[in-house]
Amino acid sequence: MANKILVVDDEPNIVLSLEFLMKQAGFQVRTASDGEAALAAIAAEPPDLVLLDVMMPRKNGYEVCQAIRANPAWKGTRIIMLTAKGREVEREKGLALGADDYITKPFSTQEVVERVRELLAEAD
Repeated sequence: MANKILVVDDEPNIVLSLEFLMKQAGFQVRTASDGEAALAAIAAEPPDLVLLDVMMPRKNGYEVCQAIRANPAWKGTRIIMLTAKGREVEREKGLALGADDYITKPFSTQEVVERVRELLAEAD
């Protein structure tokens, strides 16, 4: 069965490109455009991995990451944070809150697919 990916970003073009990319790579994909919608989507059907933007309305990526990690039922959900903020302190904050990986924008689409595959392979 295909792994389930949730793409969370408030930028429609990024959502479209990541959704297309993940479907091409053989994943089942759902999307959310803000933090609250992301948590509702995860509660409805926990994904295997979340591609999570940091800067979003109605709960930022850090808050969503914390909420996922605080729920024992979502313990196995992998999180890759995506952000335009490439400073080391931002990366450390994301990883400290429980993100499995951190990719800065603009990113290589191939790199994102490879990182997703690596994390999901580790989870199996």
